[in-house]
Amino acid sequence: MWYAIIGSLAAAVLLGAVYVAFRTANFSFIKKISGGRRWLGRLIGFALIAALFAILYFTMNLMNALVCVVHLVLFWLIADLVAFIALRVRRRKRKTYFAGAVALVLCVLYLSVGWYLDHHVWVTEYTFETDKFDGDVRIVQITDSHVGATFHADGFREYVEEINELRPDAVVVTGDFVDDDTTREDMIGSCYALGELKTTYGVFFIYGNHDKGYYSEAAKGWHNSEMIELLKENGVIMLEDESYLVDGRFYIVGRQDRSEEQKGYSRATAKELVEPLDTDKYILMLDHQPFDFDAEAEAGADLVLCGHTHGGQFIPMNHVGEWMGENCLCYGHEKRMNTDFIVSSGISNWTFKFKTGCHSEYCVIDIKGK
Repeated sequence: MWYAIIGSLAAAVLLGAVYVAFRTANFSFIKKISGGRRWLGRLIGFALIAALFAILYFTMNLMNALVCVVHLVLFWLIADLVAFIALRVRRRKRKTYFAGAVALVLCVLYLSVGWYLDHHVWVTEYTFETDKFDGDVRIVQITDSHVGATFHADGFREYVEEINELRPDAVVVTGDFVDDDTTREDMIGSCYALGELKTTYGVFFIYGNHDKGYYSEAAKGWHNSEMIELLKENGVIMLEDESYLVDGRFYIVGRQDRSEEQKGYSRATAKELVEPLDTDKYILMLDHQPFDFDAEAEAGADLVLCGHTHGGQFIPMNHVGEWMGENCLCYGHEKRMNTDFIVSSGISNWTFKFKTGCHSEYCVIDIKGK
């Protein structure tokens, strides 16, 4: 899906750059500089767009430069359309070209909000009831931290301190803790930060599609085995198609990520993981990608926690994953049969510096016993 998205972004940028360059030539100051020569005005427009793209590329990265330019093109098209309709209705000719300036201002404001939604982290609360155990259990879900994208290890530690104040019984990390762009220093620091979590029953970890990396370990600058050892050293319980009975009251079942199947490996089915368990006890299942809802509901899981989607990332792409059959749910809560599903937008983001269709979060799930 991401290859299709990236390819579409690149094509949109190329076409949009031509459009914006042509429209930029209508600015009064460009006309003065070009002496009214349209070809020169358009050339200046291309130079300005190229300079803007270069600045965005070197200050952020390629993906964010593409995102910014695409949004600029969209706002410019909308502004031109509104201006065209207004002139037709009023039956007047345009004297001064304002649409481009309006588009630029609106784009900057919109992406500033997107930056804030991505870099500011909310706490999202859910409450469920069960008759499968006595007392209450508080679970905190962290997912898609992609350490290094919007915060580094020190920033991650600050969220750990916030979570400690919530007095969780367990913290679950549901994948994409790190990615290929996470530095060795950030990986090490964040593993130690997980060790600083204060819980009743522990910290539980499953892999996402990015944790094991797509690049070579040499390119990343650290080895996956280092992270595994550090996580274990800091008391983190790793679950790879495994279950863990907590306090004799409920299970935490951690699934291998779906990407293992896409790489030619295998993972246990939800049914195979649940069959050996006592289903009279509460079953909390962790699965990074929200892809297997029907099977997990049929298997008898009580609650499934997922991430991966980043809440849909951008408007209007929020539900593209659902339409393409890649995600059962993009964001939020859904119930199928007797199983509750939560898909979190994540505490951070992969490579992108903006979220325009959602916000960053970690989830606090209170399960009220009988």
